[in-house]
Amino acid sequence: MDEKILVVDDEQPIADILDFNLKKEGFEVEVAYDGNEALEKVHEFVPDLVLLDIMLPHKDGMEVCREIRKHFDMPVIMLTAKDAEIDKVLGLELGADDYVTKPFSNRELLARVKANLRRLQTAPEESSSKQKLIEIGGLTVDPDAYLVSKRGEAVDLTHREFELIHYLARHIGQVMTREHLLQAVWGYDYFGDVRTVDVTVRRLREKVEDNPSYPMWIVTRRGVGYYVKHPEQEK
Repeated sequence: MDEKILVVDDEQPIADILDFNLKKEGFEVEVAYDGNEALEKVHEFVPDLVLLDIMLPHKDGMEVCREIRKHFDMPVIMLTAKDAEIDKVLGLELGADDYVTKPFSNRELLARVKANLRRLQTAPEESSSKQKLIEIGGLTVDPDAYLVSKRGEAVDLTHREFELIHYLARHIGQVMTREHLLQAVWGYDYFGDVRTVDVTVRRLREKVEDNPSYPMWIVTRRGVGYYVKHPEQEK
């Protein structure tokens, strides 16, 4: 196993436990204890995944995540306090792929790490054979280029945002529950918070919809989940 993971946590006991357990699973691990060191190691180490605590000296995890997303697209999993719901939502809005709540079990953490890495690894395989463009009104999804364009203009999406809209677009008109999307897009069979799906959908709407409050493409079926519809179709 050649995947590299950067652990960022200023609490050394937690960092040491993560370092030990991840290395035991065969990962190559680097540890950073503050925000500035984290950004330095992201550029030097170029990890395949970052485990990022929110409460850090010098630069907090939110700022670190924001800076990472300016240059890199590797999965970022935030480590958050149990009752800090606003931190979870804000972290996802800044481009984090998911969060794990402290205190967490080693089993849960490893499941999240492996699921995120698995999705990253399968993306090139899925695009190895030419895939058709998906055109829905003025929205175009190009699976080979990992690109979404709106009326000819490219839309800047994170890896996870693209995977979500691609999956929904491939199943146009089919309503997907949040639990199903967690399994299909995030790869979580039993771990995961459906809020992750809600926040990612909201970010997508802000980027692709003319009016996110009245979406044309990414539609909510109240009490069920989400689906992509053609703008010419009736809701």
